[in-house]
Amino acid sequence: MGSGIAESAAVAGLDVVVREPEAEALGRARERIEASVRRGVERGKLDDAEPVLGRIDYTTHLADLAGADVVIEAVTEDAAVKRHVFAELSALTDGDVVLASNTSSIPIAELAAATRHPERVVGLHFFSPVPVMKLIEIVVALETSERTLERARTLAARLGKTAITTKDRSGFVVNMLLVPYLMAAVRMYEEGFASRDDIDAGMRLGCGHPMGPLALCDLIGLDVLYAVGNSLYEEFKRDEYAPPPLVKRMVAAGRLGRKAGRGFYDYG
Repeated sequence: MGSGIAESAAVAGLDVVVREPEAEALGRARERIEASVRRGVERGKLDDAEPVLGRIDYTTHLADLAGADVVIEAVTEDAAVKRHVFAELSALTDGDVVLASNTSSIPIAELAAATRHPERVVGLHFFSPVPVMKLIEIVVALETSERTLERARTLAARLGKTAITTKDRSGFVVNMLLVPYLMAAVRMYEEGFASRDDIDAGMRLGCGHPMGPLALCDLIGLDVLYAVGNSLYEEFKRDEYAPPPLVKRMVAAGRLGRKAGRGFYDYG
């Protein structure tokens, strides 16, 4: 997600700094971005890769983000990790820098509480793959200022995205509707009610969805889906949000979906 956000910003003409804490992860981010941009040129979506790539700097040092106007966090979907990152960013940046989270489900107020200026914290939830998907959910926390909201809307427009605004509830708009659907598909498969292929074909051919729910689980990542489902269940205590046992077992086995080469489907 972070790589996709960085690419989209660079394509829109913005200067970008990509920060990973470790050199190996940073190298992978660079490879993903460069490969994606060059594919865009090959497919005629971009005229030239070099100007886009030239707008992106890479670093392992958090201090290199100090000059940014907007910092977007896209670390693992873990509230404690995100709070730590926001505390660090708050200490590093001045009171005019927008601090945004790409979280799928964690309340923005919880992250804002770790900062000195909660009024400048907002949710910017992108969708995967970021360069292709046109939506951004702007999540407004209790303390988010009107100026921060307007700056978030301006950034979304600059990136060529459509922004929808939502209150700060776990899951926001899209995942609050999507997750029960995905969990129901997993339960259906887990209980042997229908085969994997028939479940996915049913939703593709019967409802016109571009992919079936189990294939979509693999695209999202089973670990991310598990974290989002738990977050929603923790907030609302409704059974339809709770991850089925099969999801937990698949995560434990490393069957995380496309990114791991195997999930409900085999991508080897």
